[in-house]
Amino acid sequence: MGFLYRKLIRRLLFNLNPELVHDAVIKGAGAAQNLPFLNSMVAMMTRAKDLPVTVAGIKFRNPVGLAAGFDKNCEAARFLSGLGFGFLELGTVTLRPQPGNPKPRLFRLHENKAIINRMGFNNAGAWEAARSLERLLPLAVPVGISIGKNADCSMEEAPRNYLETLRIMYALGDYFAVNISSPNTLQLRSLHGGEKLRRLLAPMLEFAAGQKRVKPFFVKIAPDLESADLESAAALAVELGFGLIATNTTVSRTAVAARWQGHEGGLSGRPLRALSNEILFKTAELVKGRVPIIGSGGVSDGASALEKFTLGADLVQVYSGLVYEGPFLVKEILGYLDRHHWRPRRH
Repeated sequence: MGFLYRKLIRRLLFNLNPELVHDAVIKGAGAAQNLPFLNSMVAMMTRAKDLPVTVAGIKFRNPVGLAAGFDKNCEAARFLSGLGFGFLELGTVTLRPQPGNPKPRLFRLHENKAIINRMGFNNAGAWEAARSLERLLPLAVPVGISIGKNADCSMEEAPRNYLETLRIMYALGDYFAVNISSPNTLQLRSLHGGEKLRRLLAPMLEFAAGQKRVKPFFVKIAPDLESADLESAAALAVELGFGLIATNTTVSRTAVAARWQGHEGGLSGRPLRALSNEILFKTAELVKGRVPIIGSGGVSDGASALEKFTLGADLVQVYSGLVYEGPFLVKEILGYLDRHHWRPRRH
């Protein structure tokens, strides 16, 4: 079935505008998830052998998740949970609705199986996302919610902006991903700095500590970090006890053709793999198993997923790989991991 997607369906979809196709897929999935028979059929076709793992106190049926950015408004989670994923990361959600950056802002690099996006956290806002997700819960898999900063929010007000979003979404997520690494929001990546990151996270961690259920946090880091910022973020993660997601998209264009050099935004997919793996390895060396790591960036098959586990990831996420390889990707990855006798990392 994956072959059918790659040879026929993908060719048809890739003749159309990328953002238009993505929006149509999400709307279609949102409608399809209200048909129990269709959901059951899809889940049966994409389900693979369970490879259970417990990370950050959460039990996952398998270690392969959907990365943030695919379902920004938490509107198709029930359907997406039926594609074999061990977990979903929804969003990125901001406190207030925002349109994102001007179009065109999404580009496919067919020859590289890559994507450049400069979306800019376009989303319907936290209240609408919460209403959408509340209607779909409970799901068969754990849900992470990625939260980010509104573009018109100053860096000084960022901690409050993130905290208010967390307050709205907290009851609905199993974990929270703090996105400080998108290259498409001005100055966002400056939050990697030690004291800025501490100031951002402290109110959220304090809020979570006061709830009946204390839920884990992950900070999503950039693949373009200087060594000092990576070391600072890793040290703070160990000190405060939050996990790390390595990595977001890259602003580097060294791995793609010259015609893409002038396209602003974050590059994902296969060209990100080596750079993301380098940061993943360094991160794992720094934290030494004391906090969990999610590996993201360039996962497009079983071999690239296994590579991330070997480098120190406890879980992995896919996004661009799903676009290029289709809805049976997770099943294919899990089959590969099973054949290669993958086992969860022991801390």
